[in-house]
Amino acid sequence: MFERIDRAIAGAVAARRVPGVVAMVQSAEGKTLYETAQGVRSLATGVPMTLDTVCMIFSMTKAITSVCALQQVEAGKIGFDDPLDDLLPPLADRPVLEGFDDAGQPILRPKKGPITLRRLLTHTSGFVYDTWNENAKRYMEVAKVPSLRLRQKAGLLMPLARDPGEKWEYSIGIDWVGQAVEALSGQTLGAYMAERVFQPLGMTSTIYDPTPALEARKAQVHARQPDGSLKPIEMPKAEKPEFDGGGGGLHSTVVDYMRFSQCILNGGAPLLKPETMPLVRENQMGDLRVTPLPTHNPQLSNPAEFFPGLPKVWSAAFMLNLEQAPTGRSAGSMAWAGLGNCYHWIDPTKRVCGTILTQVLPFCDAEVLGLLDLLERDTYAAIG
Repeated sequence: MFERIDRAIAGAVAARRVPGVVAMVQSAEGKTLYETAQGVRSLATGVPMTLDTVCMIFSMTKAITSVCALQQVEAGKIGFDDPLDDLLPPLADRPVLEGFDDAGQPILRPKKGPITLRRLLTHTSGFVYDTWNENAKRYMEVAKVPSLRLRQKAGLLMPLARDPGEKWEYSIGIDWVGQAVEALSGQTLGAYMAERVFQPLGMTSTIYDPTPALEARKAQVHARQPDGSLKPIEMPKAEKPEFDGGGGGLHSTVVDYMRFSQCILNGGAPLLKPETMPLVRENQMGDLRVTPLPTHNPQLSNPAEFFPGLPKVWSAAFMLNLEQAPTGRSAGSMAWAGLGNCYHWIDPTKRVCGTILTQVLPFCDAEVLGLLDLLERDTYAAIG
């Protein structure tokens, strides 16, 4: 039943439209409905892609960080709607960036309303990303704020784009959630994840800074060129990292990430209690809706929107589509993605989950989105 996606991946790889792809679909019972590893880890080396290939999963880190924060809520260490000013003092005086004066200097004002865990987790805190927000990009240039990929804490000290609770916009908020987990646990985020997520689930190849053994299995990121070809590139490396990024930075494999997806699909155990799962599976941002993301860094991202026209919201960990998607994905499914064209979804209605990993920039690449679309369509055709 997966002949179309198999042929499509084989064709894309043969034509070098994608370097390599790993993908997997499983039922809630853990049965593997489809798996594939095609192409190469790098066009420069020609080493074949395998199911245990290690990929940078970028923002697919966010859902794992969110679960870590919800564990702290379960432990009574933090309230879902408590202001975080005392726990993370820099949040107390985050200003709002209203624009720039005639001299090109930022116009800042005090924020109205508190930054809470709910608002950080649902991308409604007022924080944004410079990749999809022009004012934030300009501010980083003027104030010389380092990229978060360099893992310097100065990169977190961005102003808000608007008051907390006013609007949804994809953001660095989950990096602040990671800071909260570190403050509450007394551990680095990576150490906390290893103890409370990766070990319980058997995720043996998921880590921030790969060991030499994992580095040897790592795929290379490729940049789409203007003529459509792909060029292997090196991503900026944090030489002296000051923190583990809650919003991105993990390396993982398709097998490991499916272990996490299976956990969520089957009720959250052993990571979360049943009574916590409504926060994960249901809308946590009220009447606000997810909106399209225009790009302000075309090397990193194309304009981004999943299922244009379908209403979408955010839970405490995932994007939720409120109506059935054209691919067959059920209303209420949980999903998100990673900058290098990594995508996953968890469908609690049809009891299925899937992941597809590539290492291609910019985000929302048409070739890879086409493969994701086919993977979903073949999945729902197979399960009926």
